[in-house]
Amino acid sequence: MPPAPKKLLQVLSGDKSDIPPIWLMRQAGRYLPEYRALRAEKGGFLELVYDSDAAAEVTLQPIRRFDFDGSILFSDILIIPYAMGQNLWFEAGEGPRLAPRLAEMSLDQLTPDLSRLEPIYDTVRKVAAALPPQVTFLGFAGSPWTISTYMVNGQGSKDQNETRRMAYLEPERFAALIDAISGITAEYLSGQIEAGVDAVQLFDSWAGSLSPEQFSRWVIAPNAKIIAALKKRYPHIPIIGFPKGAGGKLAAYAAETGVDAIGLDETVDPFWANQILPKNMPVQGNLDPLALIAGGAALEHAVGRIREAFASRPHIFNLGHGIAQDTPIEHVEKLLKLVRD
Repeated sequence: MPPAPKKLLQVLSGDKSDIPPIWLMRQAGRYLPEYRALRAEKGGFLELVYDSDAAAEVTLQPIRRFDFDGSILFSDILIIPYAMGQNLWFEAGEGPRLAPRLAEMSLDQLTPDLSRLEPIYDTVRKVAAALPPQVTFLGFAGSPWTISTYMVNGQGSKDQNETRRMAYLEPERFAALIDAISGITAEYLSGQIEAGVDAVQLFDSWAGSLSPEQFSRWVIAPNAKIIAALKKRYPHIPIIGFPKGAGGKLAAYAAETGVDAIGLDETVDPFWANQILPKNMPVQGNLDPLALIAGGAALEHAVGRIREAFASRPHIFNLGHGIAQDTPIEHVEKLLKLVRD
């Protein structure tokens, strides 16, 4: 028998589908009791990421439970600065930390250790061997602007003030950092592709904090550089760009980066996005994670509106950002029925 078609991969390649394929950002994670049990057994988050058997198990958990059309690698965007020489750890209840902060030292004082990427490739190989044949396997990385905000500040921030200051006051120094991140990111995604992913996504979680001119320089240009490098090596591998908060800058991002598909956050009106984005470009999104928590009529209305807006173009159903840890399991099950019925 021929292998089962990968519906999500077909949509990423431009095919339209009456029933959109579905996966959810952060679908492997804290809302699942099986994840919480494994996390408690392994200890910290980074210990889980770097145990390739455990990370593969976490990646596969939502596929077993929900039969999603896509599986996304369980890892973290900050593996890149960790490989570039910063120390990485997670503070309970507060999130990731990186040291030393690049606000206080230069990039060339770090000692890169690219062996820190190898366990992630091992996870990819194990997942690729275990996934059902119809499931599309997605790899990912953080985009250079978002990664730089953590490297400069040492942790997440509400407005990325310190990194934005560096970009304005020391543009040459900041450009060198962005170039370094871009180079290693292209290599990292290439490694994931070689290990077995079918497509990749670039997450730019903090893209919304920049002015249009700065967005063009620090979001569009470096993403275009990464995508060009990947397309030269792997022209058949689709690339999804997710510039969270880009808003009115989405059209420029879609036109100038070279992405095959674009992910939309929940603040984007899907009908507006359908009008301004290139015709037939696949889109992904953009259900509000809080609508999924609410369930009921709010969920049904939101799903119907998104389906209606993107009925005429290739569409992958997803959230506008990561699934929240207090999301009821039964609401995810209901979402799958709403999308597929």
